[in-house]
Amino acid sequence: MNKLIIEAGRTERQYWRDLWQYRDLFYFLAWRDLLVRYKQTTVGIAWSLIRPFLTLVVLTVVFGKLGKMPSGGVPYPLLVLCGLLPWQFFSTALSESGNSLVTNSNLISKIYFPRLIVPASSVITSFVDFLISAVFLVILMFWYHFVPPATILLLPFFVLLALAASFGAGLWIAALMVEYRDFRFIVPFIVQFGLYVSPVGFWSSVVSTRYGDGYRLLYSLNPVVGVIDGFRWSILGGENALYWPGLLTSVLGVACLLTTGLWYFRKTERTFADVI
Repeated sequence: MNKLIIEAGRTERQYWRDLWQYRDLFYFLAWRDLLVRYKQTTVGIAWSLIRPFLTLVVLTVVFGKLGKMPSGGVPYPLLVLCGLLPWQFFSTALSESGNSLVTNSNLISKIYFPRLIVPASSVITSFVDFLISAVFLVILMFWYHFVPPATILLLPFFVLLALAASFGAGLWIAALMVEYRDFRFIVPFIVQFGLYVSPVGFWSSVVSTRYGDGYRLLYSLNPVVGVIDGFRWSILGGENALYWPGLLTSVLGVACLLTTGLWYFRKTERTFADVI
């Protein structure tokens, strides 16, 4: 007679095999989150375009008009939007995946499945939002008659980097949120604060110009910096060279964030059903 083990802390090989076996649940959770987000809403999917547009206007005024930040030879709204889209994806994924385990507490406390599916489905939902918002970037490029350079072929690499950063950070927040519910107050602050300390509304080269390359390298410890710089370089190109030491620092930071996020999530996963 075959026995079915339903404990959360399974061997690694069995656990990753379970992830594939429960792929239908992953699809269901992602599709459900999309339906809940857009069902019975007045503007629906258009909100994914309205939100970056309103944020774009504010950042363009704050950094471009009032702050007099250099545009690097490209229209300033394009500069801002190329930084805003990856940041918005990261911040949305961080918030959604962070709350995902608590939101699905009834499901987690009743049946076994690899808990990694829950934050992963939230990141995918945020990625769909990102793809919809990217339509606004295409519209803006047509508006300014801007033709992207050949470096745009490398854009998928930076999209994957953004996915990895979002997933790694989301795993940390999701696991911490189960044990420490105070994190639901901390995450919105992180998102709001991060918008202004990340180079969303300005070139990260401004840090080098004003404080030196050493500070820019230190600034690149923020993994989102490399993601945003990569997006801008691949889409805008031209005279805007990529800062390779900073990119390497961000890539290593994302790899560390993802690795430790998986480690901590797996370490605490077996207690989720009891604590949540």
